Amino acid sequence: MADSTHLKAQAQTLPQCPGVYLFWGGEGDKLPLYIGKSIHIRQRVLDHLRAPAEAAMLRQTQRIEARPTAGEIGALLLESTLIKHHQPLYNKRLRYSRQLCSWRLSQGQLQLVQAEAMGFTPCAELFGLYRSAHAAKEAMATLADTHMLCLTVLGVEKPMGSTTIGSKPCFRHMVKRCAGACCGKESLQAHAQRTAQALEDWRLHAWPYAGPVALVERWDALQQWHVLDNWCYLGSASGHAEATALLYPMPTYDVDSYKILVRPLMLGQLEVVPL
Repeated sequence: MADSTHLKAQAQTLPQCPGVYLFWGGEGDKLPLYIGKSIHIRQRVLDHLRAPAEAAMLRQTQRIEARPTAGEIGALLLESTLIKHHQPLYNKRLRYSRQLCSWRLSQGQLQLVQAEAMGFTPCAELFGLYRSAHAAKEAMATLADTHMLCLTVLGVEKPMGSTTIGSKPCFRHMVKRCAGACCGKESLQAHAQRTAQALEDWRLHAWPYAGPVALVERWDALQQWHVLDNWCYLGSASGHAEATALLYPMPTYDVDSYKILVRPLMLGQLEVVPL
């Protein structure tokens, strides 16, 4: 493993608090190699330095930078933003802003749509986020197998030949993976109810506030107001006045911010201030 004495010395000076750390290569901080986050920056960076699998990155690293945050959510949001901006060489996830697809349920049938295009309104009835149509269909097939749902009735698969729904069993029913809504062994109403129940854990939530808000985090003397609107992270500030200055019309929806924020915000256990 490459000599990382200079990096160990730098790591010992890093704060032991939540935040983001950056491994810089080249001169003038023009080459970000890796960006990560932790609730204990110094310890996490030292873990990197002990990892033989990261020797190639460490040989190229000239400097390690820490950017403290007031909590884990702030660290996650900042990490996602910085990775998209800098496109670090060794980050294999979050590097690109993705437009993911989702399943939309309407009158008992499913349609694959661009999640962002639907706007996450309460009436959108969106379920799951996927990087490709192939991944979405694989996940739906697994869900259907688990709950004995009919992909033909749901509109995900076409009936065999010229068969119409309700006249003949689909292929999956013949191999005992469908309860038979396709051939009258289960009513379409019962099938629709079971489908809604099966999908509930995948439901994408509409923005739960009337407008933009600030999520407030504190760590010792550091306080941050994370400005959010429609699941979009607009930046962090130290107080109300700075937070309102970050607001701008028509924020761009971000899938990664949704994934970071949905659980803590929906649980309602955080300090949230309307802006």
